[in-house]
Amino acid sequence: MNKTKHMIFLSLLVAGALALSVLENMIPLPFIAPGARLGLSNIVILSTLILFGFGDAMIVGLLKSVLLMLISGGVIGFFYSLAGSILSIIAMFLVKQYFGNLFSHIGISIIGAVAHNFAQMLVASFVVQNIRIFTYLPILILTGLFTGYFVGLSVIFIVKHMIKTIRYPFKEWKYE
Repeated sequence: MNKTKHMIFLSLLVAGALALSVLENMIPLPFIAPGARLGLSNIVILSTLILFGFGDAMIVGLLKSVLLMLISGGVIGFFYSLAGSILSIIAMFLVKQYFGNLFSHIGISIIGAVAHNFAQMLVASFVVQNIRIFTYLPILILTGLFTGYFVGLSVIFIVKHMIKTIRYPFKEWKYE
């Protein structure tokens, strides 16, 4: 893929991740633990990681966090989003790279969700200046297991569709 097409494709992925984040922020979630989110933008980020690699996934995640802050004006939320994105992308990349034969996209997604929650709790502990906030982590991990599962299912469908639709540069890839 030439540089221009690659940049256009990354721009579309950033726009998709941003749109899903904005949509997710508008959905009231009274039945989920406070602070827990669906992680819809992680569908785009994990798909980017699988199809394009670590660097592009990090670009999509970072730009999504920055643009979401500019749209919403939430500076504290920016740090939660940024920390969660960075740690989850690193965790998903490492699992995919070194244990990809042991984990499906669903497993990689769940690990990313748990890493995202851990990073957000780390930021929260700095904000409230209290390490006891980590007692809330098991609840977030439990929600991360469920949301990570459904994000992973979505990624399986999307990656299959993208490979079939775009073909280039994926034409030599086999995906079952």
